[in-house]
Amino acid sequence: MTANEDQEMELEALRSIYEGDECFKVLSPVSFQLRIGDLDDSKAFILDITWPETYPKTGPQISLDGFFNNRITPETKQVILSKLEEQVEANLGDAMTYTLFEWAKENQEDLMENHRPVVTAVNLTPSGEAIPNATAKKKERKEQLTKAQKRRIINRTDNKGELPRGWNWIDVIKHLSKTGGKDDD
Repeated sequence: MTANEDQEMELEALRSIYEGDECFKVLSPVSFQLRIGDLDDSKAFILDITWPETYPKTGPQISLDGFFNNRITPETKQVILSKLEEQVEANLGDAMTYTLFEWAKENQEDLMENHRPVVTAVNLTPSGEAIPNATAKKKERKEQLTKAQKRRIINRTDNKGELPRGWNWIDVIKHLSKTGGKDDD
């Protein structure tokens, strides 16, 4: 079999195995992603595998460069990649994408044992203490108007968005009847 026929067969097998799995994504006919772990798990990561033209005679390109993996330290990424490369060497010549994905799932705890989440942004308090960005002050939100408030504003304005002349004038007669005139002394 040629490399392309092997790739086509493995692609078909991967699609049938991972059909309906939200963790698996086919980026192209030669590039795949699998999320190892749950979304809310701090030890979860996304494994990218791309096949070169000569795959499976040569190993696939393995990457952990996805945005989801930004919280993993470079040292932990290097450990994961080196252990996956060992698996590639052991399976060279065979279709190994499924094997690599399943091996990573089974060994997730071992791969992430030294993992400490990366804090990307830090704010300093006046006393000099560091606060992670998640607990820093939130932006003040603009006051939102209800539909009724917006309708009242629109009803008060003309077609140009301007208020009519005298909209806030005081009713002079009503005002004088309450305060009295000059002749009342």
